[in-house]
Amino acid sequence: MKIRNIELGDKPVFLAPMEDVTDPAFRLLCKEFGADMVYTEFVSSDALIRSIGKTVVKLNISEKERPVAIQIYGKDTDTMVEAARIVEEAQPDILDLNFGCPVKKVAGKGAGAGMLQNVPKMLEITRAVVNAVKIPVTVKTRLGWDADHKIIADLAEQLQDCGIEALTIHGRTRAQMYTGEADWTLIGEVKKNPRMHIPIIGNGDITSPQRAKECFELYGVDAIMIGRASFGRPWIFKEVKHYLETGEELPPLSFGWKMNVLRREVQDSVNLLDERRGILHVRRHLAASPLFKGIPNFRETRIAMLRAETLEELNRILDHIEETYGKSQQ
Repeated sequence: MKIRNIELGDKPVFLAPMEDVTDPAFRLLCKEFGADMVYTEFVSSDALIRSIGKTVVKLNISEKERPVAIQIYGKDTDTMVEAARIVEEAQPDILDLNFGCPVKKVAGKGAGAGMLQNVPKMLEITRAVVNAVKIPVTVKTRLGWDADHKIIADLAEQLQDCGIEALTIHGRTRAQMYTGEADWTLIGEVKKNPRMHIPIIGNGDITSPQRAKECFELYGVDAIMIGRASFGRPWIFKEVKHYLETGEELPPLSFGWKMNVLRREVQDSVNLLDERRGILHVRRHLAASPLFKGIPNFRETRIAMLRAETLEELNRILDHIEETYGKSQQ
């Protein structure tokens, strides 16, 4: 699969853009484990053109991450165009437009998935951004606003006509948020449409190597994107890539090996931000890790993890977990 001249290999697997998750440290970790392309946290076009510090810092990318996409969102054409030009100066490989974020503070104001209620404006923004920058422009969106308005089949063609070079579809409506099951049948229909010639990337509920293979085989997508399943489990890319390449499950990774990855995630977060902010940022990812799912009487430990405020405190909790549960989880 290629996006313009960016070679992404056969059956590529991408790390989805996620707010408060896909910072540089986490992106590099996922890249190391096999992610073929990574995306930044989404960037507010309004905040970017006003040079808000914590937004501008999201444009920081490194050579080790490439290929890397920076994603922006907004509802005003001129603002999105200006933000796109600022992003281009940061030299990402791809500029992605977010027309899929369902959260109220974004979609409720008409940006992100809110654009699904104003398709003419979405197309106007897309066309204007494509014309404003030289790097490839892609779009990420959803099936539609709600179950009665699943417009993706027509919308995909319209977005392609605006000049985008790839389209990512999350298999839910905005109304679903992240509940229920992702519906991949419509993603498959878009891919099978003979008028579509750009790569189609499928997203939603890919939580296992087997499901990843299934999505390629059943729906014919060019690439898949993994989001929430990477929380506290960046090694999912290693598992998925191995399965796609060999048809066999990766030999089980030990509990101790996974714990070391999580320790590294903590340290990387602290190094990137500082101790206080790094711990605040990473502790909920650890608490959500499937590594701890099914461990009996784990609730108190999870609460302690979510309350940890220092590196020493969090490492002490991780030591306790390994000493207490390590052998039983091998």
